[in-house]
Amino acid sequence: MCIVDIFFGLTTYSLQNHLRTTVKGIGQIEIDELYVGIDTHGCHYVIPVQAKGGRDQISVVQTTQDITACTEKFPGIKCRALSVQFMDDKIVAMFELTVEKDEIKVVEERHYKLVPADKLDPSAISNYKAG
Repeated sequence: MCIVDIFFGLTTYSLQNHLRTTVKGIGQIEIDELYVGIDTHGCHYVIPVQAKGGRDQISVVQTTQDITACTEKFPGIKCRALSVQFMDDKIVAMFELTVEKDEIKVVEERHYKLVPADKLDPSAISNYKAG
C-alpha cells in the first residue's frame, strides 16, 4: 500500500515516472508520475501526479495538461489528478484537483507527516490493530 492508495481509498499501481507524451492542441508535456487504480466496485482510474518541493508551486497549467492528456490517452477511464507538495517538517500536502468551467478546483486536501517506523507510538499501533 502506498500513500496514493491511502489518499484515494483505491488500490493503485505506478505505471510510469516522467511520462513524456504529446497532447493535441498543446504539444509535448511531461507527467511527473502516472498511476492506474481500481476501487472496490471494479471502476478504473488514471491518476496523473505532479510533485513539487521547495519553492516550486503546483501549476494550474500542468494540472490542466495532465488531465487533458489522460482524457485523451485513456478515454472512458475517470481521471483523478493529484498534486503533491513537499513541505517543511516532513509534511506532505496532497490535493485532488479537477477542472470546472476552465478553473482548477480542489476536490480534497490532506496533509501527512512522514515519520520513521521506530518513532511511531506503540500504544497508537495497538489501538489501530484493535480497530
